[in-house]
Amino acid sequence: MSDQSVPADPRQLRAADADRERAVEILRQAAAEGRITFDELDERVNQAYAARTFADLEALTGDLPGAKVSASAPAVARYQPVQVPAGTPVPAVSVAVMSGAKRAGPWLVPPVYTAVAVMGGVELDLRYARFTAAEVTIRAFCLMGGVSITVPEDITVDVSGIGFMGGFDHKGSGPGAAGAPQLRVVGFAMLGGVEIKRRPARPELTDA
Repeated sequence: MSDQSVPADPRQLRAADADRERAVEILRQAAAEGRITFDELDERVNQAYAARTFADLEALTGDLPGAKVSASAPAVARYQPVQVPAGTPVPAVSVAVMSGAKRAGPWLVPPVYTAVAVMGGVELDLRYARFTAAEVTIRAFCLMGGVSITVPEDITVDVSGIGFMGGFDHKGSGPGAAGAPQLRVVGFAMLGGVEIKRRPARPELTDA
């Protein structure tokens, strides 16, 4: 994956739920002041909750006075690849057969990680993980099971897995902040599914 997938314009970064709520509050205040009609309010609120980027939110609030919803400068120092001393055990696979498996917290993510779910479920939470490479690939394989991957909102995600009577969720795909890791999700799902969820992470936990 090339650096071309990283947006030069911070307005193209993904918006968080808190950003959407802030935009909705600005719209409601504008309606209360008579700056927009209630029909416009209803239409813009629906668009705000469906917004994916800061650019989408700015388009809804840009003609209104007061604080704007805009992307701040991303803090990406925590995403510098971790130097792992030789001999340090780094998990490379999670397997759930008629059971469950989960990785969360400040765990080490190798350049390639494999998740296998057979009539079970695998949960991978990368929000507080420490990446050992700038580009990471997760290979997800499901048979009558599921793999759920939670990622920070500011990393680049590319989903290209194949589903047969199952599915790969592509809604989490999109660009991230400059300097943040790039995650590829590949694999195969049969009678199962792979879900990608973007969630905010508390910086004090990711700095660990």
